[in-house]
Amino acid sequence: MKTTPARAYAAFDKTSPLRPFDLQRRAPGARDVAFDVHFCGVCHSDLHTARSEWPGTVYPCVPGHEIVGQVTAVGSAVTRFKAGDRVAVGCMVDSSCRTCASCKDGLEQYCDNHGTVYTYNSVDKHGAGPVTYGGYSSHMVVDEDFCLRLAEKLDPAAAAPLLCAGITTWSPLKHWGAGPGKRVGVVGLGGLGHMALKLAHALGAHTTLFTTSAGKAADAKRLGADEVVISKDADAMAKCARSLDLIVDTVSASHDLDPLTNALRRDGALVLVGVPEHGNPAPAVVNLIFGRRSIAGSLIGGIRETQEMLDFCAEKGVVADIERIRPDQIDEAYARMLKSDVRYRFVIDMAPLRG
Repeated sequence: MKTTPARAYAAFDKTSPLRPFDLQRRAPGARDVAFDVHFCGVCHSDLHTARSEWPGTVYPCVPGHEIVGQVTAVGSAVTRFKAGDRVAVGCMVDSSCRTCASCKDGLEQYCDNHGTVYTYNSVDKHGAGPVTYGGYSSHMVVDEDFCLRLAEKLDPAAAAPLLCAGITTWSPLKHWGAGPGKRVGVVGLGGLGHMALKLAHALGAHTTLFTTSAGKAADAKRLGADEVVISKDADAMAKCARSLDLIVDTVSASHDLDPLTNALRRDGALVLVGVPEHGNPAPAVVNLIFGRRSIAGSLIGGIRETQEMLDFCAEKGVVADIERIRPDQIDEAYARMLKSDVRYRFVIDMAPLRG
């Protein structure tokens, strides 16, 4: 197989700082899009994987799945992109299936045959490396079907987190019908939570933020919250009983779900998008039965709905609140993420690697 060299930042074990790594990308095939990476968001999933907090990390590991860049070359069969175009890539770069019901429905992330090829730490079906290497790198080569268009009107750095934080919250908001006349709650004000607030507000829903920190109230309202409820205040939570149609829970730490399900109207849904290191306490069944409420989960989004989300964000001017960093500041960013010391997403400027 023909390959081309790329520069990256990689984790070589679960404790050492990330450091520069020379890797090989496949030369573009007939259906491939090659592009320079300009910006890559830093997701908590990157930290979990790099530090082996989730099982199965293969080292060296190059994280990054909130990627924006510029096309440098395309394969002979590519029809939607040309050199010079702005391109975006999220959590998936390919699929070894494409024929199951989920793939045919444009929900590749739920592939019935476990064929989803994730942007990093998945088996590389093309064989350029043992696993896929993500967006903490100078350039990438991705199948056209997993590349997305990013409108020129969007700031590319601030738009990068839309490729994970954005679509992870957009997908449940759309699936459960957030919009005018609906009351939507968001739990947690971090990378995911701040995007959920912005998107729910832009969709026209009445939005309520649940947070443990009273100090975040003003920022939440700036981001689109109509109301802010301090979730550790039992009286405030009691006043929310049976008031919401949908709650998107972005918290990635174990927590009690019962006060949240109690805030749902009849037929309301609590949708979990955060992944705690340890499971949440079992919810009270009576809260679900007496109200026909449900607890559900949602995983990123399919390619079709990700493009829909990007187009909506371009129309409404929705992007993430970000702090730009250099590649050599990734470990500092990880440490600050663990302290919730970011408002609300780190984005790596890849110019030093391209240079």
